[in-house]
Amino acid sequence: MLAYVVRRLLWAGLLVLVMTFVTYVIFFRIPADPARFLVRNQAPTEHQLEEARKRLGLDDPFLVQYGRFVWRLAHLDLGVSYQSFGGRNPIPVTRLLVEAAPVTASLIVGGAMLWLMLSIPLGTLSALRAGSALDRGILLLVLIGISAHPVSIGLFLRQFLGYKWQLAPVNGYCPLLGSGDCAGPGPWLSHLILPWFTFALLFTALYTRMVRNNVLFGLEENWVRTARGKGATELRVIRSHVLRTSLLPVVTMLGMDIGVAFGGAIFVERVFGLPGLGSLALTALSGNVGFDLPLIVGVVLCVTTAVIVFNLVVDLLAVVLDPRIGLT
Repeated sequence: MLAYVVRRLLWAGLLVLVMTFVTYVIFFRIPADPARFLVRNQAPTEHQLEEARKRLGLDDPFLVQYGRFVWRLAHLDLGVSYQSFGGRNPIPVTRLLVEAAPVTASLIVGGAMLWLMLSIPLGTLSALRAGSALDRGILLLVLIGISAHPVSIGLFLRQFLGYKWQLAPVNGYCPLLGSGDCAGPGPWLSHLILPWFTFALLFTALYTRMVRNNVLFGLEENWVRTARGKGATELRVIRSHVLRTSLLPVVTMLGMDIGVAFGGAIFVERVFGLPGLGSLALTALSGNVGFDLPLIVGVVLCVTTAVIVFNLVVDLLAVVLDPRIGLT
C-alpha cells in the first residue's frame, strides 16, 4: 500500500511538470508573436513589439525561457495581469487566482457532494425496484437531467426559486470565512444553493443510471447470495456487499468527470454572477487588452493542477474501497 501511494505521488508530480511544459509551449511558443497580446493598440509598431518581447523575455533561448517560467511558478509568481500592466498598481495574477479559486472550489466540491448524495440513493432504489413505477419515474427524471443544459436549468431555478418565490439569492457570492453581513456559513450556503442544484442536476442523472446498473449487477454476484444464505439482513447485504463494490466505478468516473465539471462551472458562474475561475477566464479572453496572457495561463495551470490533485485523491480513495488495487 505504501509503495502504491508513493508511486502515485511521483506520477502526480511528473504530470504537473509535464503540464507546465505543455502549457508554456501552447501559449508562448505556438503563437506567432505572444508580444502582440501585451501591446494594447491593434497596429503596433516594431519598436513596441520589441519592447514587449524584452519584457516577456522572449528574446532568450527556449530552455532559458521555460526554466525561468518554472522557477517563477515554484515561487507562485505568475506575473501581473495585462489589464494593469504598466500602471501604478499592477495586479498580480496570483492574487486574482487566490480570490477566484475558492468560489469555483465551493461550487464544484459542493455540487459533487450533492450529486453523489442524490444519485447513490436514487440509483440504489431504482435497482431494488427495477421495473416498478418508481424505477420509471427516476428514469424520467434522469432523461430530463441529461437533456437540459446548465444555462437553461440555472435560468429556470433563478426565475422561479429566486425571483418569484424568494427562496434563495440569485446573484453574487459570500465567502465562507470572514466578517461582515455577507460572510460566514449562512450567507455562503444561501448564495450557493441554486448554483449547486444547477451544477449537480446533469451529473446526478448520469450517476443515478450508473449506480443503478452497478447495483443490479452486484445483486447477482455469488458473494451476495452467500451472505443472504448465512442470514445477513438485507440492509447489511446492500450496504456492505453490494454498494462497496458498486461504488468503485463511480469513484473512478468521478475522477474522470472533474475536468468536465470545470467546463460546466463556467456556465453556472455566469448565470449566477459568481466571481470564480470561469468568470476570470472569460475576462482574460475578452478584456480591455484582448487576450490577457498571464491571467489565462494562470487559470489553466490552476485548473489542471486541481484536476491532477483530485484524481490523486480519487485513486487513493479507490484503494480504500478495494485494497487489491494497491497490489497492482
